[in-house]
Amino acid sequence: MSTTQTPHSPPPDPFNPESLRLSQDFSQLFGVKQALMTVPVRKPDKAWFVRTNPEPEYCLETAVIELKEERETYLVNPKLWPELATEATFSPRVFFTAVNRQGVIFLWPIRLPTSDGKHDDWSRSAMEGAERGKDKWVRVQANMSLGAYEVWEATGELPDPKWPEQSLEELLRVAFKNTYIDTPDHAILRQLRGEA
Repeated sequence: MSTTQTPHSPPPDPFNPESLRLSQDFSQLFGVKQALMTVPVRKPDKAWFVRTNPEPEYCLETAVIELKEERETYLVNPKLWPELATEATFSPRVFFTAVNRQGVIFLWPIRLPTSDGKHDDWSRSAMEGAERGKDKWVRVQANMSLGAYEVWEATGELPDPKWPEQSLEELLRVAFKNTYIDTPDHAILRQLRGEA
């Protein structure tokens, strides 16, 4: 009776890069999740395709102070609105919770109509783009000759966005952690009054 000896295959190389590579869902393996530390308050970049959250609780009409040169938007406590009504930098805005194709969550501020109901073409066309973004991926680009935004819809079958678990309240807290005005002696209000 003869026995045939089978050659043993060598053990796997522990330094093979393929056996050491992290999978795409590696964060689930370690029980971690990304903390939301920054929520930009901005218009979408002209190259972005974006979606806006269709849920009403992720949209907010409020009032802000916008400093265009500094590119900063300050959320203002409602108790200060009456005394700021004549301030040129103070105006009503609607914030849409939005996301781009790279998964960046941001708050998109759009100017609301004035008390007489007038709405400029820039704000009106941005609003139409944001509304359309509730169920389609859109790109919003300024057209200076037109004096308004042009809205482009993605033609491909793009997957729906992944929305954050955080509430709008939590998103606002992160977005305005350093740009919230709640007292009349806030440095920005003092600057606007020429006191600082």
